[in-house]
Amino acid sequence: MAPYALSFLTFVIVPVGVALVLAFMQFDLTARDQIQYVGVRNFDDALKDAYFWQAFRATFAFVVLMVPSIVVTALAMAFGLNAMTTGRNTVRALLFLPGMFNVAVAGILWQWFYNGQFGLFNFALKHLGLPPQPWLSDRDFAMPSIVVMSLWWGLGGTSVILLAALQQIPRAILEAAVLDGAGHRALLHRITLPLLRPVLLFIVVTNTIGAFQVFGQPFLLTRGGPELATRGVVQYIYETAFNNYRMGYGAAMSWLLFAVIAVFALVQYRFLRRSAH
Repeated sequence: MAPYALSFLTFVIVPVGVALVLAFMQFDLTARDQIQYVGVRNFDDALKDAYFWQAFRATFAFVVLMVPSIVVTALAMAFGLNAMTTGRNTVRALLFLPGMFNVAVAGILWQWFYNGQFGLFNFALKHLGLPPQPWLSDRDFAMPSIVVMSLWWGLGGTSVILLAALQQIPRAILEAAVLDGAGHRALLHRITLPLLRPVLLFIVVTNTIGAFQVFGQPFLLTRGGPELATRGVVQYIYETAFNNYRMGYGAAMSWLLFAVIAVFALVQYRFLRRSAH
């Protein structure tokens, strides 16, 4: 395990430690002679920063739209795949295929889909006699459009995990319930979903953590626009630290984001565990 432990120390533990130190310092690369320890001032400034809260609201909107959408859709896909008798492996491979693209490829592809002049979606709307839509240039459309792209990109992995969990449910339990007179609804609510709760807990928590860290999709599709409606916290941290060279302030915001993610993950974990009992 030594190679893994060394890489984990180098690329995870050390950067986390450096970020923790930077969060308590004024570390501006454009004014190196003014680097100094400032305590919690960076955190205080972040909590008073209107742009930080605007970015947090955009991130929260993405989380609220994305997590329920991917969980419900992936669960429906998993049930559909589990019911298939032929062609399951082909459909599963096609469903998983988008997740094999990196975010840059997916972003470029969906930029073409959403293009207002010659994009695929507006081309289809035109042939249906409907007006074109400003998918990425309107505040009301931009975030849902990013969610749709993210759903297409991340649905396959979540569906495959849920499918594997469904296939692990012993058929003897289901057959016994049918013999006792259980219908489809009773099988779903009394047996299948309760047995899936540990996997659903994992899916919800991991997708929530990933949604709070969204960066590539809005950065590639909208650059945070229109009117900063899709600029999330991670993009704001990136711009602060690497465009404006305010490393200490960016590190402080990253720790605030970590605290928010930890709280949400803990609440979800306790809620889902309690409902499982």
